[in-house]
Amino acid sequence: MKILIVLTSHDRLGDTGCKTGFWLEELAAPYYAFQDAGATITLASPAGGQPPLDPKSNEPDFQTDLTRRFEADAAAKAQLARTVPLADVRQEDFDTVFYPGGHGPLWDLAEDAHSIALLESFIRAGKPVALVCHAPGVLRHVSAPDGKPLVAGKKVTGFANSEEAAVGLAEIVPFLVEDELRAEGGLFSKGADWAPHVVEDGLLITGQNPASSGPAARKLLEALAKG
Repeated sequence: MKILIVLTSHDRLGDTGCKTGFWLEELAAPYYAFQDAGATITLASPAGGQPPLDPKSNEPDFQTDLTRRFEADAAAKAQLARTVPLADVRQEDFDTVFYPGGHGPLWDLAEDAHSIALLESFIRAGKPVALVCHAPGVLRHVSAPDGKPLVAGKKVTGFANSEEAAVGLAEIVPFLVEDELRAEGGLFSKGADWAPHVVEDGLLITGQNPASSGPAARKLLEALAKG
């Protein structure tokens, strides 16, 4: 079982002067779900090399047993430091792909031609894909094989407007994930703010927030097991 995880390379939170990147829990929870299931994991990002970590995601309030496990895992951190450039990744080499969130993907992966083509290739090949928190926003330009937006008519979730407002960034991000998924025809649903909520529709698995990353990874493993 070969699993690709795609991370952002974007580290600037708009014009705020603050840093952003990927959210640590959203990498750590799926990373260990996959590793503990015996998967071979490849990490990729648009620029390759060390992707930027959202510094807030490693503050004490947001740490979990799995983020601490990752921080203490020399092999995992070494792998993170040398992500593969996204342009060098081929769908044929993997069984599935998982996209962690953090705000970074809204700026780079959402507009990245390699990411768009990669996701479309996985879907055409009949392979499941999973995205959590802000990462479902990466689907904004992704098309289904019939040319329609991939999310059109599909049950989806992602970082909710209420959650974005709660963190004070609704006016900073380039677009709101919930609004964008709805605009593309997605049948958006949400659970309680910050509580796990995962939606599966065909080959597409989406999770609402950081707490949904582990459950989304396990749902993806179940989809792989079903074939």
